Amino acid sequence: MDLTSAPSLPSFSLDDAPALVAGARRVVLLTGDGEVEELPPAAAVKRARRQPPLVCHARAMARRLGTEPFAAFDLLELFAFVLPARFCVPTPRGLAEALDLPIPDGLEDDALALHRAVRKLLGLLGAPGREEASDPVAFAWEMGRAGWLWAPAVLAALGKPDGPEKGAGRAGLRVWTRIKEWQDGPPEPPPAHHPVEPDEARRRLSVMLAASVPGKVAEPRPQQADYASAVSAAFAPRPAPDTPNVVLAEAGTGVGKTLGYLAPATVWAEKNGGTVWISTYTRNLQHQIDAELDRLYPEPATKARKVVLRKGRENYLCLLNLEEAVRGMPMQPHHAIGVGLMARWAAATRDGDLTGGDFPGWLVDIAGRGRTLGLADRRGECIYSACDHYARCYIEKSVRRARKADVVIANHALVMVQAALGGGEEPTLPTRYVFDEGHHVFDAADSAFAGHLTGRETQELRRWLLGAEETGRSRARGLKRRIEDLVASDEQAQELMDAVMLGARVLPAEGWAARLSADNPQGPTEAFLLAARRQVYSRTAGQGGPYSLEADKAYPVDGLLDAAVALEAALVRLAEPLAGLAKRLAARLEGETAELDSDQRRRIDAMARSLTRRGVLTVEAWRAMLKTLPVETPAQFVDWFAVERIDGRDVDVGLYRHWIDPTVPFAEALAGPAHGMVVTSATLTDGTGDTAMDWQAAEDRCGASHLPKPALRAQVPSPFDYPNRTRVMVVTDVRKDDLGQVASAYRTLFQAAGGGGLGLFTAISRLRAVYDRIVEPLDATGIPLYAQHVDPLDVATLIDIFRGEEHACLLGTDAVRDGVDVPGRSLRLIVFDRVPWPRPDILHRARRDAFGRRRYEDMIARLRLKQAFGRLVRRADDTGVFVLLDPMMPSRLFGAFPEGVEVRRVGIKEAVEATAEFLRGW
Repeated sequence: MDLTSAPSLPSFSLDDAPALVAGARRVVLLTGDGEVEELPPAAAVKRARRQPPLVCHARAMARRLGTEPFAAFDLLELFAFVLPARFCVPTPRGLAEALDLPIPDGLEDDALALHRAVRKLLGLLGAPGREEASDPVAFAWEMGRAGWLWAPAVLAALGKPDGPEKGAGRAGLRVWTRIKEWQDGPPEPPPAHHPVEPDEARRRLSVMLAASVPGKVAEPRPQQADYASAVSAAFAPRPAPDTPNVVLAEAGTGVGKTLGYLAPATVWAEKNGGTVWISTYTRNLQHQIDAELDRLYPEPATKARKVVLRKGRENYLCLLNLEEAVRGMPMQPHHAIGVGLMARWAAATRDGDLTGGDFPGWLVDIAGRGRTLGLADRRGECIYSACDHYARCYIEKSVRRARKADVVIANHALVMVQAALGGGEEPTLPTRYVFDEGHHVFDAADSAFAGHLTGRETQELRRWLLGAEETGRSRARGLKRRIEDLVASDEQAQELMDAVMLGARVLPAEGWAARLSADNPQGPTEAFLLAARRQVYSRTAGQGGPYSLEADKAYPVDGLLDAAVALEAALVRLAEPLAGLAKRLAARLEGETAELDSDQRRRIDAMARSLTRRGVLTVEAWRAMLKTLPVETPAQFVDWFAVERIDGRDVDVGLYRHWIDPTVPFAEALAGPAHGMVVTSATLTDGTGDTAMDWQAAEDRCGASHLPKPALRAQVPSPFDYPNRTRVMVVTDVRKDDLGQVASAYRTLFQAAGGGGLGLFTAISRLRAVYDRIVEPLDATGIPLYAQHVDPLDVATLIDIFRGEEHACLLGTDAVRDGVDVPGRSLRLIVFDRVPWPRPDILHRARRDAFGRRRYEDMIARLRLKQAFGRLVRRADDTGVFVLLDPMMPSRLFGAFPEGVEVRRVGIKEAVEATAEFLRGW
């Protein structure tokens, strides 16, 4: 297709486009002539369909107006095109702040801000001497062919209204050719074992605090220096094999634990020529830690060598997937706009990270999941050095840089998986770790060391092995396509490959869920899943309800055990050739040393590891679960059947196995082989009041109790004046099962605070019900309300909006509870709908029995309350109120709150009055 031929560019004029903004109750339209109109939603929709308006986030606008998506000049599309790899809060106010425009106040100002943003962005695009990482003319032209409304204005601003020069269009789309290739180097020698003395840690901390970093102010705190001294003990040489130095360090909010542990960690890395891995539970904290290291490494080039942020493969853009998407733009015009925006980002991004960094989370909703997150290698289809983009691959760059870095900032999920697989991407495991958000180590280990024999998991393995089995899914590359060149000259390997292809067909294909619903299973896996579903339905009530269902494996229904035996036998026919093929590939590394170059060796090793990890280990775990189905489950595990549901619709079914104590395999696979480990959090210990019991809870939750050497304990209190800066109230006269009363309480409390409220919920259904009841009344008083699971934005973006709008309120569940970091007036009230008890499921029942029944349940509830309260005060001058709407809150949970903070039981009227009075003037 000739890219220089005249396209059918959009015929709507930008000059005539009105600006359209909407709250929960009001819709305002600002015409090009400056006339302001307030319209009912139906009238606004009619006007928008007649003349595409300027909007900020078109999909969200359509949802707010209660209509299907309509053609619009979306400012977020223009922002993503003009300033790729730049973030803005996806609101008119956020656009104004990002573009250094006057900050709007009210819907009328919001509409005016959109007009100003258009002029500013088009002006930037046409600015003389502007540097571009990709060809904007080629992309605007191709996106215009697909109907992108901005294309004529963009091309005009670029001085190219007729598009690219002849022959330049196709070349301009090949953004991957501009990405710098990585260069390999020799392997790193092992690190030395010099200790870090407490004084060295303190001196490094002083240097970091004294550094000048734009936008960041730090002041010396005695508690922070004490903390740095304490955690330095983890960097001493270990006294014996499998005996790491472990420090459990609880640092209250405001101590500054991030710089506190980075000080000794960076000293150890420099003294010993080694790497310290910092692990977090949330991606947001990964990027905060990365930003703090600007203090030590202000020069970008130096920091790029010293610090690497690592995530799993599924978090990075795959350039091969991007190339296929870009090449398909002329043939799939309905995807071209999203692909174009994504390609512009790919050319400008620092590291290709799709889950943070310079990737705007709202781009997923603007461009579509398939054109953004769907371009990652989420299905393990990488062909490594056989890929044309291998030398430019973001993942391979990250892996190689990490091997030479001083500090690697990873997340618990990646670290756990590497430990479970004996290194994963790395030839050896790190020896020094810091686990920040250490209270989540238990949960992360629980996910990493579990086994799920379910419809989704088995179908995913089939797809990984067989690839696309239907037309229109060319990016699903099967195992044979990925390694056929590696086995082409090996007859035995080819026979094993054929056996794997045949064995994979015992796993369910597309449409398995529909076949189960029709009682028409195909193959042994679907027959087993159907029997598993019958087991669940026979043992539970509420099949017509919205929630997932569970059942014990005891007393199996007729046919279940026979189906399990048949499936186990069928899986043998898959496991054996998988293991044989992995061994055959690995043998080439020894038998063909002289013939294989470095890239070939790496590719063969990676494929052999992948076959073992994704194939052999997975199938063998399933077989072990099936074999023990007729007998008692091994004492360290708990097994159960479940039907997973979303909004009352069955989405998965199968057999589940978890460790009762997942820190046992964690300690064996990671903590034991390590030389030193810091586990730190603001909420590490329990709050019973019994010091020994509180610390024992911390050790049990992070695996330290399974190690031979006792952990060193350090506890540094928060410097914040909680008794005077906060208030905590338990409301006694609101029935938590009456959502009308609950919603009324949220509304009046949010209004008493004048906004700045965070509403936390223990169930999504409760959140949605409250949102529906209060969004319009709050909007009428000038308080915008946002909500996780309601607004089409990721949690990080919602928090950014909440942080930027001082009078906004936000509703969320546990992801918001753990991820909010909002200092200042934007967060001054937290309302929790009820005590956050653990979900009473089969896994919880087993753990409750193992860990002490009520003591275990109380510990979890206190931990969650601690985490929630910890969101309220993030700096010394913050002030806030915490309200729990649960009259059944037991006083033994009051230990979740800081010492000296009075917990008052009050009626809702008094709570509202006290909130307004306490926050007045702040």
